[in-house]
Amino acid sequence: PESKMGELPLDINIQEPRWDQGTFLGRAQHFFTVTDPRNLLLSGAQLEASRNIVQNYRAGVVTPGLTEDQLWRAKYVYDSAFHPDTGEKVVLIGRMSAQTPTVVFWQWVNQSFNAVVNYSNRSGDAPITMGQLRTAYVSATTGAVATALGLKSLTKHLPPLVGRFVPFAAVAAANCINIPLMRQRELQVGIPVTDVAGQRLGHSVTAAKQGIFQVVISRICMAIPAMAIPPLIMDTLEKKDFMKRRPWLGAPLQVGLVGFCLVFATPLCCALFPQKSSIHVSKLEPELRAQIHEQNPSIEVVYYNKGL
Repeated sequence: PESKMGELPLDINIQEPRWDQGTFLGRAQHFFTVTDPRNLLLSGAQLEASRNIVQNYRAGVVTPGLTEDQLWRAKYVYDSAFHPDTGEKVVLIGRMSAQTPTVVFWQWVNQSFNAVVNYSNRSGDAPITMGQLRTAYVSATTGAVATALGLKSLTKHLPPLVGRFVPFAAVAAANCINIPLMRQRELQVGIPVTDVAGQRLGHSVTAAKQGIFQVVISRICMAIPAMAIPPLIMDTLEKKDFMKRRPWLGAPLQVGLVGFCLVFATPLCCALFPQKSSIHVSKLEPELRAQIHEQNPSIEVVYYNKGL
C-alpha cells in the first residue's frame, strides 16, 4: 500500500529488528534497545501509545507526523513490554529490562524473579493452566535454591575468594533448572515453527529444546561479568584501609558493580543467538518433517522465536 504525500512510507518492515540480525553487532544493537532500563519508567499510557502506533502501521495506517525514528522507537517500546506471540503486556519484573542479581534467602527471591522472567519470555502461545504454572514455579525455585545451598555448603572450608564465586556457580546451575522447568510446556507440546514469510507450519519440540538450550547459554554468559568481576574487585578493595574503616560501603558498592555489569551483559548476551532462530527441516520430528514436505517440498529451513 502507498502512503499519502509527505507521510511515512508503509514498506518499512517492523516485523523484523531494525538492525541486521545475521551479525553479532546488529543483534547487540537490537538488544541494547530492547533491554534499555529506561523503558521501565514508561507509563501505561506511553506503552499503549506505542502499541497503537505499531498496530496501526501494520494495518496500513500511519500516525500523522510520525518519523521513521519515532516508528522504530515505538516498535522497540512495544517489543520490550508486550509478548511477541500472545500480544499480552508482560508484568514489570518479567521484562528483560528489569534483570537484577541477588544469595541464600535471596536465591529464592532471585529464582522467583527468574521464574517470572522465564515464563514471561517463553516461546510460543500454547496455553498453560494455573496448576501447571504452580508446579513449574515450585519445581524451578526449589531445585534452583537447593542447588545454591548445596554449592554453598561445599565451599565452607575453602578460601573466601572461592566462596565469592558460589553465587555465579549457583546462578549457572539454577538457570539449567529454572528455565527448562518454567518452559516445560514448550517441551511437551512444542513451539510454532514458520517459513521465512512467517507462515505457521506446525509445532516442534525439537525447536523448543534448541531454543531453550540457547537461552540457558545466554543466561549463563549473562551472569559471568556480574558474578565474576565484582568478587575480584571487592576482594581487593576489602583489603584496603579505606574499606576496613568503612565496611558499610561493601554491600552498596557490590550491588552497584553488579548492576553496572548487567547493563552491558544483558543485551550483549541476548545477542549471542538470533531472536528469530532457525533449524533445518531434516532435524525436526519425522511427523512434522513429512507434513512440511507435503505442504512445500522446497522448504529446507524453518524459523521460531527462541524466547529470551
